[in-house]
Amino acid sequence: MKRKICIITGTRAEYGLLSNLAKKLREDQDFDLQMVATGMHLSPEFGSTYKEIENDGFFIDEKIEILLSADSPTSIVKSMGLATISFADAFNRLEPDLLIILGDRFEMLAVAQTALIMRIPIAHIHGGECTFGAYDDAIRHSITKMATWHFTSTESHRKRVIQLGESPERVFNVGAMGIENIMNLNLLTRKELFEELQLNDKLPMFLITYHPETNGATEGIFKLLDVLDNYPNINLLFTKSNADNGGRMINEAIYQFTLKHRNAKLYDSLGKLKYLSAVKHSEVVIGNSSSGLIEVPYLATPTVNCGTRQEGREHPSSVFNTSLNIESIHEAIEEARKFHDVYEKIFGEGNASNEIISILKETSSFSIKKEFHDL
Repeated sequence: MKRKICIITGTRAEYGLLSNLAKKLREDQDFDLQMVATGMHLSPEFGSTYKEIENDGFFIDEKIEILLSADSPTSIVKSMGLATISFADAFNRLEPDLLIILGDRFEMLAVAQTALIMRIPIAHIHGGECTFGAYDDAIRHSITKMATWHFTSTESHRKRVIQLGESPERVFNVGAMGIENIMNLNLLTRKELFEELQLNDKLPMFLITYHPETNGATEGIFKLLDVLDNYPNINLLFTKSNADNGGRMINEAIYQFTLKHRNAKLYDSLGKLKYLSAVKHSEVVIGNSSSGLIEVPYLATPTVNCGTRQEGREHPSSVFNTSLNIESIHEAIEEARKFHDVYEKIFGEGNASNEIISILKETSSFSIKKEFHDL
C-alpha cells in the first residue's frame, strides 16, 4: 500500500524550496503525495501564489485560509489559532502517514503542534539553524522537538539537532533544498528577464528583499531605503516582505518609495524562475532573506545582509553583514560590488530531494515514538 506523504506550504519561498521534492514524490510508486496550501499562498495581497503550485501540475488537496488582514503580534497569534483549528479538520480528512514541514514559520508551528496531538509523524527540513534576530529561531527548534525525522542543510546543523536530544539515526545532512533549483532550472537571460519585468536594460540591478526583525527593531527598512535613494542609476527590484508582524508596514514603505523613484519596482512574488534569474543578473542581493546566505552564493552574486534577522546563520565569505545604519549599509553595498573572490558552496551539491526520498523509502515505519538522546 502506498504511504501518504503530506507537504504543507504557506509561502512562495517555502514552495520554491519544496517543489522538486514534491515532484519526485508524486512520480514515485511508493508514495501518494498530498499537497496543502495555506497562509500567504491564498492571499491576493501576496500574489495568490497557490496558482503557481497548480501551474506546476499539482492538485492541492486542501486550501486552508488562516491569515487575518493585519500584521500585529495579536493578529499573528490569532492566525496560529485559526490554523490549529483548521488543520485539525484537514488532517482528519487526509489521514497522512507523514507530514513534511520546512523551516520555521509561525504557520508551521501551528501545523506541528496539531500533528503532535493527532499522532501524525513529522519530517522536518532545515532544522538546527540559528537566526537570533527573529522568533523563527525558537519556532524552528520547537518543531525539531515535535518531529521524528530531520533533514539538515550542513553537518554543523545536524550536530545541533542531535544536541537538542534527537537520535543520530534519524538526523541526516542532505544539504539545502534550494540548491536543486539552481542546478535544475534553465534561468532566463538578462534580456528575457529585463523585458519581462520592464526594467531599464541600460542599467545594472540590485535585488532587494527585506523581512521584519521580529526580535528587533522595525525601522530598519527606512534606513535601507535612505541608502538606496543614492542609487538613481541602478534598477532597484523589490520583492514583498512576508506576513510576519510588521510585514505590511515594510511593504507600504517600499511601495511609497517606488512611487517616487522611476528606477524602483515592487513585485508581490517573482516565482522561483524569475527570482533566481534576478539573483544571477544582479550586481548585489540586499536585505535579510535567508536565500541571500544560502542560495545566492551558488549563483556567484554577493549579498548584503542587513540587521540581525539572520544573525547566527552559517554563510560564506560573499555575504557582507551590516548593522541597520545608513553609513554601514552603504559601505557594505560598495564592498559587495567589488567582490571577486571564490564563491564558497557550503550547503551541499543539490541532491537533497533524492536523498530524502531514499531515506523515506528505507524507513519501514513512520512511528512517532522516540527517546531523548543524551550526549
